[in-house]
Amino acid sequence: MLPIDRREFVKTASSATAAIVAEHLINPMLEAETTTGNGMIYRTLGRTGERVSAIGLGGYHIGRPSLTDADAIQLIRQAVDRGITFLDNCWDYNNGTSEMRMGKALADGYRNKVFLMTKIDGRTKAAASQQIDESLKRLQTDHVDLMQFHEVIRLEDPDRIFSDGGGMEAMLEAKKAGKVRYIGFTGHKDPLVHLRMLDIARQHSFHFHAVQMPLNVMDAHFRSFAKDVLPVLVREGIAPLGMKCFGDHTILDYMLANNTMKPIEALHYCLNLPIAVQITGIDSPQILEQALEAVRTFKPLSPAQVASLVERVRPAALEGKYELYKTTPHNDGTARNPQYLG
Repeated sequence: MLPIDRREFVKTASSATAAIVAEHLINPMLEAETTTGNGMIYRTLGRTGERVSAIGLGGYHIGRPSLTDADAIQLIRQAVDRGITFLDNCWDYNNGTSEMRMGKALADGYRNKVFLMTKIDGRTKAAASQQIDESLKRLQTDHVDLMQFHEVIRLEDPDRIFSDGGGMEAMLEAKKAGKVRYIGFTGHKDPLVHLRMLDIARQHSFHFHAVQMPLNVMDAHFRSFAKDVLPVLVREGIAPLGMKCFGDHTILDYMLANNTMKPIEALHYCLNLPIAVQITGIDSPQILEQALEAVRTFKPLSPAQVASLVERVRPAALEGKYELYKTTPHNDGTARNPQYLG
């Protein structure tokens, strides 16, 4: 871990930016991570003790119509062969195509090489139970390593999940039956919703194993998950999972159009945070290579380097107009399909 030179830090960044980044400069996971001969970094998944790749393969992109089944299967297996062990997915991605393709890719011994995660939308016990079983069938496995409640984006979502007859009852039954090893939740709208979900969990004496949220250079300036949620997860031993490094391309488009920073720099920023995994969409061999190169070339960033990256996007990031998942219904799949919730 690089020492913090306060004078260098203050000199390099404005006091406002310094306050933003100070919350997440210290990353205890960097000291415990290991690197293999192929350059992949592995970190511990919270209190579970599981070791997972620092880069995770996003499930949404491999289900896109622009890819054939054969292309997607090959891409997933190439990622695993190159050291990526954390695989992301969801019951509703591309109407199930993402899970079905991943299930096919994990045949022939590949299932035993990965830490498999998927998500469900069900807020009722009945809906959650049905979706858990459907996901397992599509993924061609008798269990997933991590199952998460997807799109916890409304203040009432935690109440519904933890209520009598709610989705948590189905999740706990699935865990007891061996269908699910660990339980988490995801969301992309507002840190307040994440914090409320954690608070409701405490009231029910439940400890999540993992929590997924958008983390990127722009997040530091607007409804920041890195500032408000990440420290809580680290303190409580809950594995933080990052997503939306490129904002479903809107942040990437801005960076490239304005020559603000390179994609690998943006990934380095995420990898420097105290997270277990940064999940990123991979839909081509070129994008896979970019993600792998980001891991191979990653070195812990100094406070001045972090401040520089955050400051470069500050003017564009202040109002969240490039983080559409926070400010618009663009990414709210369960809003467009409320029947998914049950």
